[in-house]
Amino acid sequence: MSFGYFDDAQKVYVITDPRTPATWINYIGTIGFGGFVDQTGGALICKGDPALNRIIKYIPQLPNGDFKGETLYIRIKVPSGYKVFSPFYVPTLDNYDRYECRVGLGYMKILSEFYGIRTEAVIFVPMNQSCEIRDICITNLTKEPIELDVIPVVEYTHFDALKQLTNADWVPQTMQSKIVEEDAGYKILTQYAFMNKESRINYFTSNYPISSFESDRKIFLGNMGYGTWKCPKSLYEDELSNYEARRGDNIGALMHHIGILESGEHKEIITQLGQAASLREAMQDIQRYRDPAIVNKAFIGLKEFWENYLSKIVVDTPDAAMNTMLNMHNPRQCYITKNWSRYLSQYQLGFGARGIGFRDSAQDVMGILGHAPEEGRELIEMLLHVQNRNGSAMHQFNPVTMEASAGDSREMEDRPKYYSDDHLWIVLAVCAYIKETGNTAFLSKQIPFYEKDKEGKPLEWGSVLEHLKRGIEFTKEDCGVHGLPLLGFADWNDTVNLPYGAESVFTANLYGTALKEMVELLRYIRDEALAQAYEECYVSMKKNVNQYCWDGKWYIRYFDHHGQKIGSNENEKGKIYANAQSWSVISGFAPYDRAAVALQSVNRILNTRNGIKLSDPGYDGYDSEKGGITTYPPGAKENGGIFLHSNPWVMMAETMLGNGDQAFAYYNQINPVLKNDVVESYECEPYCYPQNILGDEHPQFGLARNSWLSGTASWVYQASVKYILGVRPNYEGLMIDPCIPSQWKGFRMRKHFRNAVFEIDVKNPEGICKGIKQVLLDGKEIEGQIIPVLEDGKVHNVQVIMG
Repeated sequence: MSFGYFDDAQKVYVITDPRTPATWINYIGTIGFGGFVDQTGGALICKGDPALNRIIKYIPQLPNGDFKGETLYIRIKVPSGYKVFSPFYVPTLDNYDRYECRVGLGYMKILSEFYGIRTEAVIFVPMNQSCEIRDICITNLTKEPIELDVIPVVEYTHFDALKQLTNADWVPQTMQSKIVEEDAGYKILTQYAFMNKESRINYFTSNYPISSFESDRKIFLGNMGYGTWKCPKSLYEDELSNYEARRGDNIGALMHHIGILESGEHKEIITQLGQAASLREAMQDIQRYRDPAIVNKAFIGLKEFWENYLSKIVVDTPDAAMNTMLNMHNPRQCYITKNWSRYLSQYQLGFGARGIGFRDSAQDVMGILGHAPEEGRELIEMLLHVQNRNGSAMHQFNPVTMEASAGDSREMEDRPKYYSDDHLWIVLAVCAYIKETGNTAFLSKQIPFYEKDKEGKPLEWGSVLEHLKRGIEFTKEDCGVHGLPLLGFADWNDTVNLPYGAESVFTANLYGTALKEMVELLRYIRDEALAQAYEECYVSMKKNVNQYCWDGKWYIRYFDHHGQKIGSNENEKGKIYANAQSWSVISGFAPYDRAAVALQSVNRILNTRNGIKLSDPGYDGYDSEKGGITTYPPGAKENGGIFLHSNPWVMMAETMLGNGDQAFAYYNQINPVLKNDVVESYECEPYCYPQNILGDEHPQFGLARNSWLSGTASWVYQASVKYILGVRPNYEGLMIDPCIPSQWKGFRMRKHFRNAVFEIDVKNPEGICKGIKQVLLDGKEIEGQIIPVLEDGKVHNVQVIMG
């Protein structure tokens, strides 16, 4: 089955059937004001914290055909009364003649044709504004005049989103709606929780006279509330009730009498859903966005933002699917994931349990540094605020309140209350930022540690560099009997939660990678003494990993609290874990012969046509000592599933060994563009990466879930641009080190770097994967593979000959 296609020229994915196998979404706005819109116009909108300032009620667990958050009804005047349908397909589910949902950069555009009526609706949030715009154009395609009404509808939630689901007494008593009448038939329907009526007002309005409105769901649906969204009884009356709800389930429904549309005639209605401290504060924006010219200008501004963002890195490779991802969908997803972390999606519902993850965002930020480095720096600073004085980090935090927690570790009294890897990721992020920008002054910036006194003031401040040192020292001092870092509650794999004393091979490798980064940074800023000390730490940990963790054909993953191996051929289940192999290569700990054998084991045991499994074989029963990994059936998520986040690490490792063909084969296995023809079994959006795909031990092998907000986006982008295409910043300039498929004749990349633009043209005349024979900068040969920093604002040509 086909559900849509890519239109690269217009930078959109076009959904042609609203009945997608899973709900497909797009993000609009930012966490400041925004949320997501699905392929049938349903939306979840919040302002700030989606747990504590949610505006729209959207419940993903409801059946796909149910109303969710927002919709639009059209009714046609017929001799017997009215014909009512939704041009968004849901919730009326009428047969359509044409349906297109264009998933754009920060917007959705839904075009449909039902009963001779064409509807085009552009849904977006203007840059830095607190309102959602729906610019709706209705056209009569028939040869006869038609009398039409247009009724947009929203359903509100209590601002405290979790209470909406847990307290059916207090919440409905607080919900209030009030109409504000204006001249010429304009109306603004306001809504708020009673305690917020002087501070936080939601509003719903349009640029067209409103003849009547409804604010109570029970009345709108009719039949004492037993009516349905598919067939609301009130839409078969001439007017809505004009009832101002003072409690209950608040909605906003606005009746617009379009009147008679002649054949070919069209009319435009612009709705606004927003929030402000008061209606007076909102009035200027309300009046501005009633003007179609202003709305169009705002939409152009949104497009310009994304064009500028994407223009920072543009590639032209022999592979069309790779170009589609790298020039739009992958960097777009990186930015969305950086903004929203794991806050709000179809799968992580934003009811307050997660907030922003320290390790998540430290990895996510690296995916945007080539496009928006200063936005990245701002997030890095935020993360450093929740690092502890001992160098460890809080696991999660709320970016609005900056209150942090130890995450799931709080739930198990007999396990450590820290994660062994969190604080090490920030080392990689800071170093990546400085390589991209050259801003070594950032290392001196003073940032507080998380602990505070009784008055809420930080107990200690430290420079960014001091924060990094504390992280290194924490791991150095927190090692077990084999000299490997203790696991803590968990490492990157949250689901393996072993009692006190367990050791993590993954964290050992991440520590080694962080040490490598620190040594390089310290030598660049001329701190040779500390660089030498860290180099000795690196050598020591490398010795321990190779002495205790090599299992003959791969590296083990853990030692448990008894000193027993996990991820070993000695185990019946969970014999091999992918991350122990990839990161032993990334860290540089694995000698070449072991690295090659370990990656061959990954290919032989863990690789599938849908991607590399995280481990194998899956555990087949709950084991309270191992923890969450055994709550999944074999082949699901961390228990032998294809956890996509770890796939690009294997790609990177393969490029480090020069295996460009294998790295690219792994890239293609998980490229969602190539899932477009098998979407009925894959199910998730083909324009963004999911978090996981069911593995081959599961009967639904190939089924994807948890799309959008995934560390996969950042790491695949880095693996693609920095390791396969091999253009990566370092302190001295741009390293050119491609590791590509041998059949490629070359590729091109346009890269903005430190106030200059580099047009890079790589030729591969000998059909190799890796190796550079010659580099020319503006026609002159340079030594080595590093393009020097040229902050002159000019465009420079770089020619690279592989050989």
